[in-house]
Amino acid sequence: MALVVLLRGVNVGGYKTFRPSTLVAELKHLDAVNIGAAGTFVIHRPISQAQLRAELARLMPFQTEVIICQGSEILRLMADNPFAGQPERSDIVRFVSTLSKRPGAPPALPITFPPNGQWLLKILALDNRFVIGMYRREMKAVSYLGKLDSLFGAPATTRNWNTITAIAKVLGNDPRKDRKKH
Repeated sequence: MALVVLLRGVNVGGYKTFRPSTLVAELKHLDAVNIGAAGTFVIHRPISQAQLRAELARLMPFQTEVIICQGSEILRLMADNPFAGQPERSDIVRFVSTLSKRPGAPPALPITFPPNGQWLLKILALDNRFVIGMYRREMKAVSYLGKLDSLFGAPATTRNWNTITAIAKVLGNDPRKDRKKH
């Protein structure tokens, strides 16, 4: 099964900038697919996570946290439909934060930030290493995402639900499947 690479804190506000398309070209031998500008990639060819980390460290122009998960984990998350029953509104962003490791003793959920008044960030659930939540489209809401690391005891990187959906689509279009048909 494919691997999904999520780089943390790249191409945000002019900090740690790079060209994902250049990196994907350098990873062509792994059938790498870039998704967006935030450092999200699907690797279709078999490679160990250790080898992939080493290759990324060699190719990246700076050091960054690399979070890798199995494509099957993303597909399972999509199948579970974690946002069933949650509102779909233009002022609310659905997100999934992927933790670098499974948390030891997670907090009781759901949690809202701020704890009183109208919520800006709501953590709905924890599914293995995936923190599932929503935030309002307000600048202060994004600052609450920085609390996830300490709350769950592991570095986290966040992607919009639309990005997770795009990853699942790419996983479903594995080019190795097409080669096997011929």
